[in-house]
Amino acid sequence: MLTLLDEREPAWFPDPSLSDDQGLVAVSESLGPERIKSAYQRGIFPWMKMDFDPHFWCWFSPNPRMVLKPTELKLSKSMERVLRQNRFEIRVDSQFEETMRACASSKRPNQESTWIEEDMIRDYSQLHQEGIAHSIEAYEKNELVGGLYGLAMGRVFFGESMFHRKPNASKACFAHLAKVTESEGVDLIDCQVHSKHLESLGAREIPRHEYLDSLPQLLAPLASVVNWKRFSET
Repeated sequence: MLTLLDEREPAWFPDPSLSDDQGLVAVSESLGPERIKSAYQRGIFPWMKMDFDPHFWCWFSPNPRMVLKPTELKLSKSMERVLRQNRFEIRVDSQFEETMRACASSKRPNQESTWIEEDMIRDYSQLHQEGIAHSIEAYEKNELVGGLYGLAMGRVFFGESMFHRKPNASKACFAHLAKVTESEGVDLIDCQVHSKHLESLGAREIPRHEYLDSLPQLLAPLASVVNWKRFSET
């Protein structure tokens, strides 16, 4: 039986380990910053609304889980050359909402519409204001041409989405994310679900129970180990 979350208790979720491999844990009428934070701390994330009435938000914890250890990032020789040439100017937290909107409008294979809707942009922007959600952006001639965003807590970066308007722009952002997080003591980048693109960068799938079991230690303390303000000022 699918659980409809109580809007009066935004922090509560059922045990994600009891869901099937697809990982649909629960549905809700709304998102909300508190519910989003609580979800990630439990290994759950919001992923699209139902495409039929009543259009509830769906919360997932898939099995297996796609993750990347920053130390295991793999870059092709051509990508390493792009980075050496400084083809893109990389910034942190310069245009968070614009990055989200660019991810929302990015066309993706086998996907008719985006899951990044206005209420999601509003709530994640609020988390950005709280210093929890962050973006990494690539610029070419001062034009935003690629980026990614996600949440940072403890020693985890919970990746949400990325986009590119120029070849290799999103890869450059991902490489910068791995560099920053590795230097600051982040142990894991959560990539959520498998893609060939992420696999080519060194991400791999692990059993859900392994991911869920690791979170309490990775999120103690809860505040991100990364000093994001320092990187956004450079």
